[in-house]
Amino acid sequence: MAVDWIGFIYAALVTTGGLIGYFKAGSGASLSAGLLFGLLAAVGAFLASQNPKNVWLSLGTSGTLAVVMGLRFLNSWKFMPAGLMTLASGLMLVKIISGMQKKPHKS
Repeated sequence: MAVDWIGFIYAALVTTGGLIGYFKAGSGASLSAGLLFGLLAAVGAFLASQNPKNVWLSLGTSGTLAVVMGLRFLNSWKFMPAGLMTLASGLMLVKIISGMQKKPHKS
């Protein structure tokens, strides 16, 4: 079974963003959301590592963050942090959906 390294890196990015938001701006909401969504992304990456077809948690997490942070980006037009998280979440969505489109190898 292949480890979903990209998923774990994405989870670390989300968690780090929440921590930076807390330490830089004192935002408890950023800390809570970063830790929650980082944990969900990490669990999703773990589940996808165990079974490549089990991508639903990763899909839901990255999709939710893409929409929420995309709306924040459209309201502020600031790349950091909303634009970066929109881009990262969008790329995760592309990775997950393209992986879902692949046909499994026959053994």
